[in-house]
Amino acid sequence: MADPYRILLLNQISASGLKCLPEARYLAGKEINEPDAILVRSADMHAMTIPTSVRAVGRAGAGTNNIPVKLLSSRGVPVFNAPGANANAVKELVIAGMLLAARNLSEALHFVAMLDPFDTEMEKKVEDGKRLYSGFELAGKTLGVVGLGKVGCLVADAAIKLGMHVLGFDPEITVDAAWNLPAQVKKANSVSEVLRQANFVTLHIPLIEATSHLINSDNIGSMKQGAVLLNFSRAGIVDEAAVVAALKEKRLGHYVCDFPSAVVNRSTGVIALPHLGASTREAEENCAVMVTNQLVDFLEHGNVINAVNFPNVSMPRESSDRIAIANANVPNMVGQISTALAEAKLNIHNMVNKSRGEMAYTLVDVDSTVKPSVIDAIRKIEGVLDVRYLPLEGMHG
Repeated sequence: MADPYRILLLNQISASGLKCLPEARYLAGKEINEPDAILVRSADMHAMTIPTSVRAVGRAGAGTNNIPVKLLSSRGVPVFNAPGANANAVKELVIAGMLLAARNLSEALHFVAMLDPFDTEMEKKVEDGKRLYSGFELAGKTLGVVGLGKVGCLVADAAIKLGMHVLGFDPEITVDAAWNLPAQVKKANSVSEVLRQANFVTLHIPLIEATSHLINSDNIGSMKQGAVLLNFSRAGIVDEAAVVAALKEKRLGHYVCDFPSAVVNRSTGVIALPHLGASTREAEENCAVMVTNQLVDFLEHGNVINAVNFPNVSMPRESSDRIAIANANVPNMVGQISTALAEAKLNIHNMVNKSRGEMAYTLVDVDSTVKPSVIDAIRKIEGVLDVRYLPLEGMHG
């Protein structure tokens, strides 16, 4: 029997996710030497020495800012995440954030908490004070959604059901997202258009160089007077100093976010939550199950689904003998791989090669056992980053 795959856990992973690792073929724990893969949630891996034995990293969540993706890409190691697995949890929190802001609930709760329960005048103080927290209803207002992935689509649908008008912007919307988008969503042509027209603006985009400080002093002034800005994506998408200034000028009514910081904390109009976006039992289970299943499929069959640095490549088995190759996206790579197999007198049943940016990935099913010398020959091809032989009987290398 082959040695089990070894999975290093850097965080507590939901039991539902760990059940996806068959006990006979997997050994998982926090004290694992020479792991084949790593499962992580929030642990920062940037300062970590990642063993050369690692063939994959799975993040039980959507963001991968805590993982050195570029370094792992240079080794030919895919980084998997769980996009959409926590989408419903985030959607519900966004709706809660809109209600908190629209009805001044945070301020009202603080007002009530400060009342003396033994004060005989408490009821009168409640009636006198409540006028300070009068708000407005969501129905009939316009919600601007920047980023129409899984979360953005769910938020848009929920807002429509609450009677809101929805304006959406996403220049890189996927076909799947477009199919899931409610027909009532009006398309915007720019972020600026969303800011000008919406009473609420919610952000659902990744933090990359192009989106850093997407909302800033240059464009925040175009928002409607008293508008509400919601950020449940990443803190860096918003220039916090510009937000605080807009709140002081009464341009913004509220800033609702999931990222407390020295800049926004205790600023009037800020409702900052302690990273609650995916903090539900259901979301944690969904993320763990999704990413663990992706790791298993990769380790045993070489299939890549939802890797942030690899193309999606999935191929049904046509043979018990499969080779998986991660390589730089350079010319004639498939030709060189085919030549190496032909020289070894191996017949190709099926082959898939796809690329994504500078990375390419190839799966090959062949008709007979692959000798170590063949794997070595492929590994020596210039541009090959990693190569694995994946026979069905469970051996791995």
